[in-house]
Formats: sequence, structure tokens, C-alpha cells
Amino acid sequence: MSTFPVRPGALLFDLDGTLVDTAPDLARATNALRTHHGLAPLAYPVIRAQVSNGGSALVTLALGLAREAEGHDEARDFLLEAYGEAIAVESRVFPPLDRLLADWEARARPWGIVTNKPRAYAEPLIEALGLTPGALLCADDLPVKKPAPEPLWEAARRLGASPADCWYIGDHLRDIQAARAAGMAAVAVGYGYIEEHDDYRTWPADLWFESGEALVAALTGH
Repeated sequence: MSTFPVRPGALLFDLDGTLVDTAPDLARATNALRTHHGLAPLAYPVIRAQVSNGGSALVTLALGLAREAEGHDEARDFLLEAYGEAIAVESRVFPPLDRLLADWEARARPWGIVTNKPRAYAEPLIEALGLTPGALLCADDLPVKKPAPEPLWEAARRLGASPADCWYIGDHLRDIQAARAAGMAAVAVGYGYIEEHDDYRTWPADLWFESGEALVAALTGH
């Protein structure tokens, strides 16, 4: 286990499944794709477990089309258009992370978001939720994305923070890999979009939190 700041100078969050519960709106779009193809809706928990894997994974789940299969790209465009039309209907900040952010901002402490979500969807989502991160790095902002460390480094730079003073918090193995590559404290959370066979406690993190409440208690002391 690497060393990490017990009281981080800055917080960086993954977006989907870590900071914001976006699964309800993505599930609606996924089932809209199913309906378009004459298929019955999938159960919400089945879709939820795949949300962090992106639009292509949701297309594969919905229609059984591999990424390279004919019709996959067209189906992905349909899904993303449906999602973009209703991007923040049911999506919410995971409680009590809203309280954490309010406390963090009241103390003028920096925080940001590093996501593999395209900016066209991430930006309107966080605006709709009234979030004001000091840095937002999206999938299409740099030539590389997570698990590469560069987006995390750029977010830290924009916040004026040293990577060694940052916690990067995520609900996917690639988040932990990116944090470690960036020299940040790697913080795994177990409440996000984790597939049934995956155990987040086996990821090479520095800290693991089962719930948002446990994460907030560690950062605020209450």
C-alpha cells in the first residue's frame, strides 16, 4: 500500500457511479433502444451494473451486438441521442456526497471531476445538477483517457494541487489504476456500478469505502 494524505488537499471524483447516480436515465435510454428493436425492457439492476462501461457496453447488453458488429455504431448513436434528450431527469448526486461538497466548498477546498464520459453529456449533466467543480476533465478533452494518468494530472494542475495531495475516488478498476499511475491516493467505493462478479475490495486501492456515508465520515469527521 502506498502512502496517501489522510486529509487530502484536493478531491477528484469519477462521475457516473461515484459522484452522480446516472443509471436511471441511462437505463431509460438503454430500454428505449430495446423498444426500438421490438425487445422487452431489461431489468434495472442488469443495466445498472454496466453503466460505468459506457455506451458501447450498453449497446452490447441491449442488443447483443459486439463493438465491431454491423449495426453497433448506429445503435450507439440511437442510445446516446435518447440519453442526451433526457440527461438529468432522475440523475442525482449520491447522498450524502452533496453534503460533503457543500462542506468542501464552504472551506474553499478544491475539488474536480475526471470522467470517461464525453463532454457533450458530462457538462450539461453537472450544470443541471448545479455542480461547480474547479476542474472537469472528460473523455474527449485529451488524447488519452482513464486508466491513463494524464487526465488526473491535468485536473490537479487546474486545481493548483500536487497529485500527491489528491484523492481520486472511483467505482471501477480503471479509476484505481489511473489514480495509482498518477501518484494520487486511490480510493475505491463499493456503492457504484460494479458488476456482480467483481469485488471492489480486490482492487489495488489505498482506501475502500462501502458507502457514501463512510466516505463522507472519513473526510469530514462526522
